[in-house]
Amino acid sequence: MDVSFIPSTVLAANPPLHWGGFVWRGDFTTIDLIAASTNALSGAMLVRSPDHYKKYTAVGIILFAILGGIGGGVTRDVLVSEVPAALTNPAYLTLCIIAGLIGYFMAFDHEQKFRMGWFQTMTAFSLPWYAIIGAQKGVDVGLPGWGCLLLAVVGPTAGRWFIDISSSVTPAHFVRGEWFVGTAALTGAVWIAVYSLGGSTWVSAGVAFLVGFAFRMAAMHFGWEEPMPRQGATEAAPAD
Repeated sequence: MDVSFIPSTVLAANPPLHWGGFVWRGDFTTIDLIAASTNALSGAMLVRSPDHYKKYTAVGIILFAILGGIGGGVTRDVLVSEVPAALTNPAYLTLCIIAGLIGYFMAFDHEQKFRMGWFQTMTAFSLPWYAIIGAQKGVDVGLPGWGCLLLAVVGPTAGRWFIDISSSVTPAHFVRGEWFVGTAALTGAVWIAVYSLGGSTWVSAGVAFLVGFAFRMAAMHFGWEEPMPRQGATEAAPAD
């Protein structure tokens, strides 16, 4: 489009529309896309589980996959005052839709039973990747160590928060489970430690992923769960 004849004041008020493009900006984009696509796969499978499914349509399930895939990344980027990468690079939406379709067909077997094993494995796989990219984003924008650790927790857990709230389910962050938030925090802490010792992006990511993935899988296998309050649950007083 030739805009040479349009006054600059008009261009400033009405910038020309463009459609972006598939962009890879080094290791950061690669890891972020891995995290987004695996979280989208987990999201599509999660909303078809018995405790989340509310007669969602096929389109609704794909939308949940997109929400789970980019929700954490968008939240992370907004916290550091950046335009979310998912709004500038169509690779995010494309991969999330593909992963959502895969999750849609994987969620049930021929007997219509939810494949919890597949879901748990994909959650254990996606959680560390999003934690890693959150910690790395914090370093890139100059946050202190504790800020990087916070992003490492927010990135991989925000998408699950959105899905749980939308499905009227108590967020996994607050109920007893196999160290959902703890895995994110551990992965972020390991990444920060290795990176601060001089590890490269991929070395730091590799070590942090192995630790986070192994811990999550072990927690699910051995039934490690967060401790409950010492006094136990408190029942609500009966109504008058």
